[in-house]
Amino acid sequence: MLEGLDNNHIGMDSAVIDTKIPGVKLVQTTDFFYPNVDDPYLMGKIACANVLSDLYAMGVDTCDNMLMILGVSQQLMEEDKPKVVGMMLAGFKDLATEAATFITGGQTVKNPWFILGGVATSVISFSDLIMQVPVSAQVGDVLVLTKPLGTQVAVNAHLYLLPANEEKWKKISGIVSRDQAIASMSRLNRTGAILMKKYGAHAATDVTGFGLLGHAKNLVSNQHANVDFVFHTLPVIKHMYEVDQIVSFRLSEGFSAETSGGLLVVLPKAKAMAFCEEMEAIDGWPSWIVGDVLSGTKDARLSDKPRIVECEQHSL
Repeated sequence: MLEGLDNNHIGMDSAVIDTKIPGVKLVQTTDFFYPNVDDPYLMGKIACANVLSDLYAMGVDTCDNMLMILGVSQQLMEEDKPKVVGMMLAGFKDLATEAATFITGGQTVKNPWFILGGVATSVISFSDLIMQVPVSAQVGDVLVLTKPLGTQVAVNAHLYLLPANEEKWKKISGIVSRDQAIASMSRLNRTGAILMKKYGAHAATDVTGFGLLGHAKNLVSNQHANVDFVFHTLPVIKHMYEVDQIVSFRLSEGFSAETSGGLLVVLPKAKAMAFCEEMEAIDGWPSWIVGDVLSGTKDARLSDKPRIVECEQHSL
């Protein structure tokens, strides 16, 4: 989140730092979190995608180097450590390869709980940044979201399968599937970063732990113009709105946490549909125009009756 700006161009999602070479910038970000799925390989992919999203949110679609951060749980049986850690490393490495970057090191420590994440670094020309800081939203622009909401609802609800949560699970039995959430979380936001530059985005951020409205409020509060972000549509992973009505994660309020969520992109209205169409043509996943940029007081909110769009299943 944006804490303040200085001459080094601190960005919303990544630090943009001056180097000793004129016109060349260092763009860097770090992130880590606890595992939220029980497949170590897929968890490695999700962690890699999550770290890279902060670069992509700045319109930086190339990553020169990644470091991996891994805290290995002390509760893990010794005989299981080589397999579990190896699978996590493999998942992280495979998605880094898909992103055309390299893992050159990192840090592994023992920890009471598993943590997984990394550091992503890109060295670029200043002219290649989509924005020095993402503060150019204009009245009449629209808001585009590149991944559906509900990832954390899906993975948390899946925990209700455990015997200790049997009563809660009975309420949502038969309507919970994590497959689409996992497929979404492990998908790179790289295409969105590339197309943001092509279609002239005015601002962007990625949607993660603070939910759609949490990140939108931070983004809008830093705009040059006095604008509001008003959301009229909430794209949601199939069945997750129904689950949220039973066991509330504040999904319908716009505040459900997301892991490795999509990009929230502010685009000129005339270019937004073409952006969405090209995104789907390249990635095979839809994007949505979810809101409007209106004259206001630098606030973000849902409209009175936001439309819920359920997203069909995508395979892993």
